[in-house]
Amino acid sequence: MLKIDLIKRFFYYFYGEKFFKRFNYNWSNYPTRFEIIQKIIDKKKYENYLEIGCDKDSNFSKIKIKNKIGVDPKLGGTLKMTSDEFFKNNETYFDCIFIDALHIYEQVRKDILNSVKFLNNHGIIIIHDCLPKKIWNQIVPQIYGHWNGDVWKAIVEARTMKDIDTYTCKADHGLGIILKRPNKNLLSLGTNDFKKLKFKDYYINHKKFMNLIEVSDLEKIL
Repeated sequence: MLKIDLIKRFFYYFYGEKFFKRFNYNWSNYPTRFEIIQKIIDKKKYENYLEIGCDKDSNFSKIKIKNKIGVDPKLGGTLKMTSDEFFKNNETYFDCIFIDALHIYEQVRKDILNSVKFLNNHGIIIIHDCLPKKIWNQIVPQIYGHWNGDVWKAIVEARTMKDIDTYTCKADHGLGIILKRPNKNLLSLGTNDFKKLKFKDYYINHKKFMNLIEVSDLEKIL
């Protein structure tokens, strides 16, 4: 597997984007996604939780809340299906939705838009893996160890939407935060083709694109 990954990286080096600056986030110094999600649930007294992409329930099993649904087509959760299948027939509204499924822009975009439809007015959407540290972490398909994918592009697009307020919390590989209220810091870009954004764009415009906040800022925005 390592050999295959090295071959993929070799080909990407010659045919892909060549920009190798990186961020020095040390995620071990930050709270975990579980700790942050649970703290928000407790503070806001939320009752209904949805997790999209449960894998082996490493996060889902720890969440303590009155009602919770986990959606995953392979492992974990309570429902074995894709998020598209779930939302197609869903009639339940949620206070907190955590998205950690397929880490590609197109799917994350769909998961965000569908989640907004079924989010209670004072609810929150949290998206995992929004802050890749280096170019290898965000290449689609995966060719490197920890894979953020290009989730960050969906966050950039969400930042341009007037009816949702989007932030990125610096913790646990980057946690996107979406609130169902008018955008307080609307991002204006000269393109609507977010898929074509490059890692260099993300690196140079990091704070502007991602609307970065510290964990300590969460209480201020909620």
